[in-house]
Amino acid sequence: MNQISIEKFLKIDKSKLQIIDIREQYEHESGHIESINIPMGNILKSIKKIDTKKQVIIYCQTGRRAAAVVYMLRKKHAFKNVFNLTGGYQEYINTTSKK
Repeated sequence: MNQISIEKFLKIDKSKLQIIDIREQYEHESGHIESINIPMGNILKSIKKIDTKKQVIIYCQTGRRAAAVVYMLRKKHAFKNVFNLTGGYQEYINTTSKK
């Protein structure tokens, strides 16, 4: 499974994760999960920034762009530790604002 639900994500110790926001810098600056920002267009040039020893959660605004990036990283670069945050930042905000 290449995805992780918001509920499961919220329960994981964040020190065991690398979280990557692949949205554009202006999107990241308008609000983000504690993460590093590597825009989608730069991700393949930034492979060395991806931690191979941790579970890596990749997110975008809704999960669509991140799903494509996760697919590409798994197929072309054989990453087994990358996962798409289902629903992306939008779902994260919707879920955490209810608490």
